[in-house]
Amino acid sequence: MTKEQIREIVLTEIKTNNGKLTMRPCWVSRDFMPPGKRLGLTDEEYDAGESGAICERWLVSETKVDNRVKIKNEGLSFLEIKGYDIRLIDALEVCGKEILGTDYSLNHKGLGRLLKIYDFKTRIFYHMHQRPEHAKKVGMNSKEESYHFLDVDLGSHPETYFGVHPYIVDQNLQYDIFLPYLKKWEGDSILKYSRAYANVPGEGFHLPPGLLHAPGTALTLELQESSDIMAVMQAELEGLDIGKDLLAHHVSEEERKKDGDELSVLKQVDWRANGDPWFYENHHLEPTLIEKTAREGVREEWVWYNTVKFNGTRITIAPGKTFESKAAGVHGFFLWRGKGLVDGYEMEGQKVSLESSRDELLVTHEKALEGINIVNTGNEDMVIFKFFGPDINIDNVPFIEHYTGSEKK
Repeated sequence: MTKEQIREIVLTEIKTNNGKLTMRPCWVSRDFMPPGKRLGLTDEEYDAGESGAICERWLVSETKVDNRVKIKNEGLSFLEIKGYDIRLIDALEVCGKEILGTDYSLNHKGLGRLLKIYDFKTRIFYHMHQRPEHAKKVGMNSKEESYHFLDVDLGSHPETYFGVHPYIVDQNLQYDIFLPYLKKWEGDSILKYSRAYANVPGEGFHLPPGLLHAPGTALTLELQESSDIMAVMQAELEGLDIGKDLLAHHVSEEERKKDGDELSVLKQVDWRANGDPWFYENHHLEPTLIEKTAREGVREEWVWYNTVKFNGTRITIAPGKTFESKAAGVHGFFLWRGKGLVDGYEMEGQKVSLESSRDELLVTHEKALEGINIVNTGNEDMVIFKFFGPDINIDNVPFIEHYTGSEKK
């Protein structure tokens, strides 16, 4: 199809759906860890052959997966328009003003964020995401991220390791401890130098780039910058060998040649932030009620916040109740639990197949300002997540007050 044809089809769809675009489910495979199988597929459907198993679902995504086995369009969402295969990134290219809003589209060419559900049987290996100055050298975006733990089976290890013990940085021991481990590349003893925090359903953490972490087995909604960059620093995970090629594959050739793979990665870590003795207080996210929209049977809460790069809310609507959802701009909409009518469109959470679902929308700028009428037609709470990209929520998004142990600053 030509760009003109895509534009005509997408504009017609926006008009037909009253300012909304529906998505096909976008599945992502990984070959380095086993799946948790909590995404709603059959056992057979999780098998992705050479590329491993389906371990993630990406929502309203414009981000390409960076896997060792390359699959065309993996990670990219497609619009749910009968008879057409149109990628979200192509719709954004030809209908940027109509989807993003005229003013926003002048400085933003896309949505600039990614929401994923990740689902692993084991804890994820200890790793970090490069900061902007390092990511730029390999032509990638940095990856700031936030977690929200979902209310289902937490798995065998529902705790996440973050950072390093403060004494390591205070005594400048990081290279003495970590460089020999990375060179030897054996076992999982690296985790003893970090602290673990419980994965509590309904809560989460905010994590800027440069911070070491090993996420737990809770089914997690992760909102992040649009990127798939990382440096893996754990050689073995529950008996599984992790390839050392994942250590420095997102480090520039110049840095690798100068310092070697191991040292070049260690130089990219934000050690001062990793050794923060008040890491929990400065990164933990609890739902924060939006009092302006709260009423009997309905509440909206910030669950991803502490940054203007991305953020989002959770809406809970009791059976029989209605809610007029408004927002400051274009956003994704994901129905996690329950069923109901969204501007007359029937949606249902946790009912999905490889090819279809009725739980995922992109709400255009104008429609976000106008508002969406939501009616809970089921017999349980509707639980909805709205997620935003950079510079949409600025003055209204909460921030964690930085804690130093004696006072907040």
